[in-house]
Amino acid sequence: MQQIREYLENIDTVSNVDWQYFLSKLKQRQFPKKQLIIQKGDVENYISFIENGIVRFVIPNDDTEKEITFGFSFENEFVSAYDSFLTRQPSLFEVETLSETVVWSLTYNDLQDVYKKTEIGNAIGRFYAEKLFLIKSKREQSLLNNSAEQRYLNIFTERPNLLKEIPLKYIASYIGVTPQALSRIRARIS
Repeated sequence: MQQIREYLENIDTVSNVDWQYFLSKLKQRQFPKKQLIIQKGDVENYISFIENGIVRFVIPNDDTEKEITFGFSFENEFVSAYDSFLTRQPSLFEVETLSETVVWSLTYNDLQDVYKKTEIGNAIGRFYAEKLFLIKSKREQSLLNNSAEQRYLNIFTERPNLLKEIPLKYIASYIGVTPQALSRIRARIS
């Protein structure tokens, strides 16, 4: 729980009253490796803070080789099928654990209460929305402006934990190439 408080304190000062109210709404959930947190077609009802573990955002396909990985979240980050969470519409993608994962979750309705009844609530919501927008914008610009090799090299500086903890086939999908093309990129760089 202290991890969450420290994260929130980086956004704004959290009073003890706000913290206790926020804390009362959290629910711990645990998932084994390779478990779906949200399935395509389901409405996302949670926004969650990852205490430990790794998840990926994936557009599923019957042929698993054609799945598209478009994002990852790690320990001390929030995770959600956020567009589904906001719109209350079915998710168009899945969120899958890549390791055993423990999250602290807040339901949609409880978050609305946190917004209404705490001073920190709206700052949290704005911060999370802005952070997601910047991640999405940066990724789109990278896919449009950089070569696959440059996108791979950018991972070294921006998200080095991706290379240490994520299977290469997911990294290949994330940068928009086949696993074979990623092998050639890695060979050229070495």
